[in-house]
Amino acid sequence: MSRLFDSRPGDDGLPGPARRLAVLALVLGTLMAVVDTTMVNIALPSIATGLEVSASRAVWVTNLFQISCAAFLLVFAALSELVSRRRLYVAGVGVFTLASLGSALSTSLESLLVFRALQGLGAAATLSIGPSLYRSIFPSRLLGSALGLSAMVVAAGYAAGPAIGGLVLSVADWPWLFALHLPLGVIAVVLAWRALPRETGRRGGFDMAGALLSVAMLGGFFMAMDSVGHQAPAWQVVAWLALSIAAAWGFLRRQRRATHPLLPLDIFAEPRFSLALAAQGTAFVGQGLAFVALSFLFQQEMGFSPLETAWLFTPWPLAIMLVGPRAGRLADRVNPSLLASTGLSLLLAGLVSLAWLDAGAGVVDVLWRMLLCGVGFGLFQPPNNRELMSTVPRERSASASGAMSTSRTVGQSLGVALVGAFLAAGAPVQATLWVGGAACLVALSASLARTPLAGAAQARRRRAAESSSASD
Repeated sequence: MSRLFDSRPGDDGLPGPARRLAVLALVLGTLMAVVDTTMVNIALPSIATGLEVSASRAVWVTNLFQISCAAFLLVFAALSELVSRRRLYVAGVGVFTLASLGSALSTSLESLLVFRALQGLGAAATLSIGPSLYRSIFPSRLLGSALGLSAMVVAAGYAAGPAIGGLVLSVADWPWLFALHLPLGVIAVVLAWRALPRETGRRGGFDMAGALLSVAMLGGFFMAMDSVGHQAPAWQVVAWLALSIAAAWGFLRRQRRATHPLLPLDIFAEPRFSLALAAQGTAFVGQGLAFVALSFLFQQEMGFSPLETAWLFTPWPLAIMLVGPRAGRLADRVNPSLLASTGLSLLLAGLVSLAWLDAGAGVVDVLWRMLLCGVGFGLFQPPNNRELMSTVPRERSASASGAMSTSRTVGQSLGVALVGAFLAAGAPVQATLWVGGAACLVALSASLARTPLAGAAQARRRRAAESSSASD
């Protein structure tokens, strides 16, 4: 860990000591957003009881947060180029913290939903630019290690969320879950304002038409996926999908003509970026699908209790926490695409082995398969993220970060919706895991396709470094 904060001659990014506070600000902001996602899921029954509403209505406490967050990722990534990433990050954490206070004080479902939507906007502002901030804080030689740290933080948040939620609810009422964010949010705002890199925003207008089309495109998609997951009428799903497709068509046309496009399409001209983005999106389809499908498999098919199911999931995020930072460090020295492809192979093997589980399988049978999936995902994500962020020019970092966050969120949502669709059609839970395996196979194909390109780029960097050393 200490090597992340040492300085060498010629380093870009912040000086070594200055990186510590900047990273702490990013870690706190990320943890609040990620922990909130899983922590509040545990509290939905308590919220329904406390506010005297049905469980189906209480689900919108989670849904509205996720939809508002996902719909604005591209918007905030583009906005950061105008106002600077530092200001946007501070504003995002501030809005999230104030909305958490409002959520804690809410006495009706309607007011809680308003503040949850605001929390989603705050989370979108921070998550959309997080990876690009790591690139501006750390020198290029440590980018993989830095993104490995980011992967570890996200995995830790997902792992700790349910436990924190259960612990708080065992001694206090649900509003205290939101109150937990207040001290952390204040600290994160102060640190971010003091420590994040200062930069000037670009001059020029903002693509407001593109922003509206982006929100309609992503919002319509996530509403369609939510409708599928909750087995809504077919006409409702089709209507949301039609809105999303029409907005996507208009969005692409707008991006080709806009002076300052919301998402510059030229970043997709780099094959390594496009293939890494495709690998990430389809890999998250597999992971998102597996997390939901396995809950049904463990409880309905294998007879485990909800608490036992939570423990069975533990090896997956723990493995990411352990493997992710090491994979990131290794990606700074060897071909990152090769590492990512190896990780996807392990993830694919893990999902296939889980799909073969029968109802009589024991705890050990489950645990080693979950561990294999976690090791595979931990080996895949940081090297792949390094490819995503390092293959575009620095001035396009915010756009790449927004595309990266959107791809991840779309993949997860599609995976969850596929589980709902398969279960509604009467398919066995194991069949959905085979679909997750197929998604990982597509991700592996995309990753392998860019491996020679990444190897050639690495060889060019090595020759350039040797030439520079020789001239010195």
